[in-house]
Amino acid sequence: MTFTCFFYMHFLINILKIKKIPFLSWSSSNSLNFKPKVITLFYLIIGLILFAIGETLLITAYQGVSPWTVLAQGISFQTNLSIGITTFIVSIIVLFFWLPLKQKPGLGTILNVILISIVIDLTTPILPYPKTIFFQIFQSIIGVLIVGLGSGFYLTANLGPGPRDGLMTGLQNLTNQPIALIRTILEVSAVTIGFFLGGTVGVGTLLFAFGIGPAVSLGIFIVMKYFK
Repeated sequence: MTFTCFFYMHFLINILKIKKIPFLSWSSSNSLNFKPKVITLFYLIIGLILFAIGETLLITAYQGVSPWTVLAQGISFQTNLSIGITTFIVSIIVLFFWLPLKQKPGLGTILNVILISIVIDLTTPILPYPKTIFFQIFQSIIGVLIVGLGSGFYLTANLGPGPRDGLMTGLQNLTNQPIALIRTILEVSAVTIGFFLGGTVGVGTLLFAFGIGPAVSLGIFIVMKYFK
């Protein structure tokens, strides 16, 4: 029993120690590559679809959503537009902030904006809406893990950052402040505005905030090990 616990602790520590996005046989060597290999494009799309499904699982669990989805959800409540459309609108607005930061969108950036919005709208009516708190929280955890796995594929494809990631790195380059500080300010700003617009903040939001880092590390580990 002790050996098993030690093994799993060692395994978890190794995952959390991952610092770099891997470069695999199907990764693009240039993030601004608009003619990637078919396999690269395939894994990028798989990653974005998984990312969107994970976000939708958080939405339908009704226990709070990720910070940027809180903002999109709040706008959705105020405008009666679908959450997929408001997610698209938020992404476009964020891209406008790239202009003074001299950030360049890649194919992954463009597909991020389009695919995630579409998949959220398509999956919201068909994914589970659990009734009990236990299953709602369980579904939220599964949602965070799936977002992490999707991120593993999407990031490894190396075809350009998502709108929010690009904003983060652009602001970091401009201000020379730590990435953690910049990301925290962006996430807190998004969730605060979204909350006042009526977006759902709850246990799922906290699970995402504290769990997305380890979940992305796990996703990268799975991609490195099984999708070389």
